[in-house]
Amino acid sequence: QVRLVESGGGLVQPGGSLRLSCVASGRTLMYPVMAWFRQAPGKEREFVAGIDFSGGMINYSDSVKGRFTISRDNHRNLLNLQMNDLKAADTAAYYCNARTTMNWETNAGSWGQGTLVTVSS
Repeated sequence: QVRLVESGGGLVQPGGSLRLSCVASGRTLMYPVMAWFRQAPGKEREFVAGIDFSGGMINYSDSVKGRFTISRDNHRNLLNLQMNDLKAADTAAYYCNARTTMNWETNAGSWGQGTLVTVSS
């Protein structure tokens, strides 16, 4: 299995930026696709951004496209999410996910414990 540990969450004002990180350990090569999901209070978990092993294929949800950037460093087993122009609607617990496919409709793979992002003035 893969162990995922997120960091970087916190409180930020609307329009501000945050950078989330996720460190993977264990059998990381078995789960080459990585992604960020989020879950707001009272809502279902939703896909945010995903990236394949090479970084050549990236997907974003429409709600974050143009504001968030996902990247990875395979040498350090590190996944990042740069979040700019944050909005109150981005408030959620953000989860790192490692999986085998880019089918974001499933809850497959391994999950981190989550890091909380709160956007508020």
